[in-house]
Amino acid sequence: MELARKAQAAVAEYTQEQIDEVCLAVGWEVYRDDNIAKLAKMAVEESQFGNVESKIIKHKRKVGGVLQDVKGAISVGLIERDEEKGISKYAKPVGVICAILPATNPTATAGGKAVGMLKCRNAVIFKPSSRARECTIEAVNMMREGLKKVGAPVDLIQVLEDPGREAAAELMHLSDLIVATGSGAVVRAAYSSGTPAYGVGQGNAVTIVAEDANIAEAASMIRGSKVFDYATSCSSENAVIAVEAVYDQFMQDMQANHCYLVQGEDREKLKNHMWKVNAKGKLALNQDVIAKSAAVIAEGAGITIPEGTDILLVEGVEPIKSDKFYDEKISPVLTIYKARDFQHAYALLSELTWLVGRGHSCGIHTYKREYIEYLGLHMKSSRITVRQPMSAGNGGHAFNRMPSTATLGCGTWGGNITTENVHWRHFMNVTWVNEPVAPYSFTDEEMWGDFWKKYGK
Repeated sequence: MELARKAQAAVAEYTQEQIDEVCLAVGWEVYRDDNIAKLAKMAVEESQFGNVESKIIKHKRKVGGVLQDVKGAISVGLIERDEEKGISKYAKPVGVICAILPATNPTATAGGKAVGMLKCRNAVIFKPSSRARECTIEAVNMMREGLKKVGAPVDLIQVLEDPGREAAAELMHLSDLIVATGSGAVVRAAYSSGTPAYGVGQGNAVTIVAEDANIAEAASMIRGSKVFDYATSCSSENAVIAVEAVYDQFMQDMQANHCYLVQGEDREKLKNHMWKVNAKGKLALNQDVIAKSAAVIAEGAGITIPEGTDILLVEGVEPIKSDKFYDEKISPVLTIYKARDFQHAYALLSELTWLVGRGHSCGIHTYKREYIEYLGLHMKSSRITVRQPMSAGNGGHAFNRMPSTATLGCGTWGGNITTENVHWRHFMNVTWVNEPVAPYSFTDEEMWGDFWKKYGK
């Protein structure tokens, strides 16, 4: 912490040009092909989550996305001036940030976070997951090499190597801000530390396929999103609701896209393998299925599937809570529900989201404005992703303009302080300078006249 504060003080007066060079230098080290191939391989071998090809793409997407977001953005000095209101806003660093990383995405998250935090002239100390410690340390070492290239203090980026809870608690306590990406327990620990914190809620996105959707396109997007990194992303579709008019066609297209429908006794075997009683005596998701391939999951469940199968499909039933497949899966196992029409689909979407993904996100494949606007008005989700693969679209992508991040706020619905994608703009303090302007005034008649006419004084 002493090293971090010293390094942060050294860059607190950097110009915009200087700090932008720092961001480019650090970003390059976790974007260049040779480095990210090494990090992806290390992450998969150490954590046993996901696959190398997807993790390489994640680095390109997440680090590249943040660099695109911060390119040309003002994060030093005067960032906004409103002459009419006499308000000027000046950016200031937060200080030292504690960034808690998930085991499912330990290196790309570190890279993206570092660039965004450095953009605002902060220092960051990463707290890695205990099952992804070595690959995170390697990513940090690479980024420190980038700092050396531009003559910036290397201790702007550090990693807490002590895996103990006491060390993590002390780091959170001493930091100026915490950004927690990980399990509910991690987020709760951040919130209870006494330090301001951004945390995220549970993911488990659900999407609707409406009757007017391009079914082949929707199936292709959903399949690609779900299989990506074996569904480690919090935005990976946990369930799909297809309306009755297109349900059969959608299922055919999914099965033509390397998905296999698990039915009958095999469905029961899969369920019993997916959820097991844990050491605390509670029925919980089996750790042996998390972010594993469909083939590994099927073998563990004792069921036979066609070679080349990427996703295991199961048909959902109502009432939703009567069947465990509504629950969080974090694996290429996808539950498909049939809805009578859009309103029935919305009812299923609301219930599923409230059960296992409060406030996080939902999606819809449709061209009907009334459907999109209905979800926008009524759905208690922080983001609604339209005609896109959700694991890519929610956290920002070249095909949309969502802020690029791996930390997705879920609002008060999910127990978070913000509904936004937590990105570089959240890593600065802003000073408001207000100067006197012509005072405003109003009469009682101007303010309440119409109200009095309707209700009386």
